[in-house]
Amino acid sequence: MRNDRLRALDSPAARPIDDRVGIGHAHLKVADLERALAFYCGVLGFELMQRISNEAAFLSAGGYHHHLGLNTWESRGGKAPAPGTTGLYHVAILYPDRASLADALRRLDVAGIALTGASDHGVSEALYLDDPDGNGLELYHDRAPADWPRNARGELEMFTRRLDVAALRAAG
Repeated sequence: MRNDRLRALDSPAARPIDDRVGIGHAHLKVADLERALAFYCGVLGFELMQRISNEAAFLSAGGYHHHLGLNTWESRGGKAPAPGTTGLYHVAILYPDRASLADALRRLDVAGIALTGASDHGVSEALYLDDPDGNGLELYHDRAPADWPRNARGELEMFTRRLDVAALRAAG
């Protein structure tokens, strides 16, 4: 049955979804709400929009109802998933421009938070790290679509190269 569904998705009759569809927010299970708030609000600078005692919090950039939800409903005191298991790879947080991403990098530097990676993907520049609960994060900014790498046929051709973190750190 599953393979039949996959074949149906690959058929010529399948069509893309409405281009106005987007990802609204991420909701993360955390072991310690205070520790998570110290990271997401204290380090990254998100605004606390609502808190439900010591069980959940909703965070925003710019006053939206929430971009991130944090909760301990099923995870208080829990451990991060073991490597080699399925689950969330990372949550990607889109910054409006390179200067804003450089600011995020400086915030991480001040807090002593190490990156797990930093990549230039042609279409974007990205910083990778883990939050205090081991959830993967990608902090990135997109380049203008006119600057995206394309092959000779005009097709998008993303790549992964080492990001010049020192140059990003100096941007602003």
